[in-house]
Amino acid sequence: MKRGALVAGIATIVMSFASAAQAMVGAPTPGGVNLQQPATEIMREIRDFHTLLVWLIVAISVFVLALLLWVMIRFNRRMNPTPKKFTHNMLVEVIWTIVPVLILVGIAWKSFPLIYAQERIPQAELTLKVTGNSWFWNFEYPDAGVTIAANLLPEEDARAQGRPYLLATTEPLLVPVGVTVRVLVTSNDVIHAFAVPAFGVKEDAIQGRVNETWFNVEREGVFYGQCSELCGVNHAYMPIEIHAVSRAEFDAWIAAQGGSFASAEPAPAAAPAEGEAPATEPAAAPPTTPTR
Repeated sequence: MKRGALVAGIATIVMSFASAAQAMVGAPTPGGVNLQQPATEIMREIRDFHTLLVWLIVAISVFVLALLLWVMIRFNRRMNPTPKKFTHNMLVEVIWTIVPVLILVGIAWKSFPLIYAQERIPQAELTLKVTGNSWFWNFEYPDAGVTIAANLLPEEDARAQGRPYLLATTEPLLVPVGVTVRVLVTSNDVIHAFAVPAFGVKEDAIQGRVNETWFNVEREGVFYGQCSELCGVNHAYMPIEIHAVSRAEFDAWIAAQGGSFASAEPAPAAAPAEGEAPATEPAAAPPTTPTR
């Protein structure tokens, strides 16, 4: 009986940790040693590239360590009382020149297309303007006429609502899933940085300049970011909270904020009243004969 209770207790603890990890998938986790779970294609490519570099660094470090150990053992005074007196080895010099060049070419082959994909703004369905202030964010949907100001959610409110302090905001930002969002980033004062790790987005907000970035969220969830540029005394209190929702929920939120998107479809023509002849195009005037 005691053994069964112990197993059940362990299973409950494991499930609670798993649930917590799932709930905070779009936020930093205590003791985390890896990048956040990607929510966009760009972030997935960044994570894959990071994994490739980690394994490459490990392989190089192990190889260099093995060389050092081999040199220490093979060429110490006891094992090699009569040292060799050569100073050059053409093969070794060629190898240690060519191999690093090939490694750098391989890194460039993977990184340059990724940088291009990040910087090239695709055709966007939605525009979001982000303005950094000391020390809060303004978010604006120019096409819908909606502007919100997002401040740090006070600690007592965050605890009461079960939301993460220093990450939750007074006005969460909503974006639709599966929609390409073009982001215009600027500042009203000092340099800030709009960063959402799960989206693979980090763009400086500079006064008098508008920088561009973009994202397309693949799944619903709550994702957190922060200002990633040392901007002043309250730099640590500029969180970003984004809720990725369905398009219907996003449209309802826009309407609740008093905004609307202008329809691109032409308005249908009004039907003629009963007994009224339908409107027709006016007949062209007959050509006139010039008088002499």
